[in-house]
This record gives sequence, structure tokens and C-alpha cells, in this order.
Amino acid sequence: MLRIQGLTKQFGGLRVLDGVSLRVPEGEIYGLIGPNGAGKTTLFNLVTGLLKATAGTVHLGERLLTGLPAHRITRAGLGRTFQNIRIFREMTLLENVMVGMHDHLGYGLAATLLSLPAHRREERRGRDRALELLSWVNLQAKAALEAGSLSYGEQRKLELARALATGPKVLLVDEPAAGMNPAETEELMAEIRRINARGFTILLIEHDMRLIMGLCHRIAVLNFGELIAEGPPEEIRRTPAVVEAYLGRDG
Repeated sequence: MLRIQGLTKQFGGLRVLDGVSLRVPEGEIYGLIGPNGAGKTTLFNLVTGLLKATAGTVHLGERLLTGLPAHRITRAGLGRTFQNIRIFREMTLLENVMVGMHDHLGYGLAATLLSLPAHRREERRGRDRALELLSWVNLQAKAALEAGSLSYGEQRKLELARALATGPKVLLVDEPAAGMNPAETEELMAEIRRINARGFTILLIEHDMRLIMGLCHRIAVLNFGELIAEGPPEEIRRTPAVVEAYLGRDG
């Protein structure tokens, strides 16, 4: 589904990503781990067009994404969340999610200004879909509240629902459990499994090893911008280079 080949990013004399190649199979939850500064979020930014690669290519299915602007990459089928939460705090949860689906609502400016039946019909469809997505992350009861009133963990789940609203073929999720307590993390794991079961392919960055090992079908490991291991969770857990670079010598 997502094919990354030889992806490299250099800032002056600093090479933060060095020839990384990954294949994310359709229908899987694929984990990406590594120490702080390993290049994980840089890889997300390159894949989604927020940064321009020094070298390498990214394909979604058969479509080449390299060189496209970020909005066209989103339209092609890559959705993402961010390490630092980016929501509209003074808008409602429902409005935040509907912002994510603006490319998928079939009405033009004239229909909007004149409030034509087509506009009203599409608005209802968008609202219904937004409520459905909020229900996937157990936030539908708070749909009319301002996003700024949510707890930190709930804001992360709102961002996940908004990313789903873009209609992604592959969803890139950057540290979704950051700042969550154990109970919230358990709930998040169940929600990610349900999203995956609905047919979404997921590429996931996370430092919570229990979450990564419990969710992912395969895991890739970055260290100093290089791919040092890739495989099923149990294989990754036993790989000496991973134990030393990331998990610690005691595992």
C-alpha cells in the first residue's frame, strides 16, 4: 500500500534520514520506533509533503507522491496526526472533524452562498459522517463542545477522528498515546484496532512499547536516521541492535 524507497533528508551537513526503505502492506498496523532524534517524525514529514526529500521516492499503491504538495498527498489518500496537537480549540468537535472532510463534500461556492438543496444535503451527509467518526473514538457525546474543553488525551483522539475524515487509504499516527494515562492508553489501543478492522492501513510512531508490541503486525526501527531492523514484534524484541539502541540492555 505504501512504498518508501531510499528516502534521505539532509539539512546542510547533517543527514537526518539516510536511505530508508519501507513497505507497509495493505491492512496492517505497521510500527515505527527508535530513540528520540532517530528521524521518525522527519520520515512522516517527508512522506506527507511537509518537507522535501533530498533523495528517494514514496509511492501510494502505484501513484508516485514524491514532489507533490501536502494537500495533494492528503487528497491522494494519506492522512496523518501530529506529535504536537493541532486542533481548532474554539471550534466544536463536530466542526473540527468536518474541516477534515472539506475535499469530500460535493458542493461549490454558489450552492453554499445560496444555501441550495445540494448544499444542505451535503452538509447533512458531512455532519452524519463526522458524528460517526467521533463515535469511533468515543467522543460523539461531546460533539457540540468546544475542542479546547477536552482533556489532553481526548484532544489526541479528536485529532485522530479528523485525520480519518480526510478519507485516507493509509493513516500516519504520530505518538497517539503521548500524555495519556494507562486507562486511556488501553482505550486507545482498542480504538486503533477497530479502525484497522474497518479497513484502514496504519503507520504508527510510538514510544509506549507495550502499545507498539501489542498492536503492530510488523515494526521498523530507526537509529541515527538509518533503518537497523524490521520484522514482527517478537523478532524485533530479540534483535540485539534494537535492544542496545532503543529497548535497553535489559529488554
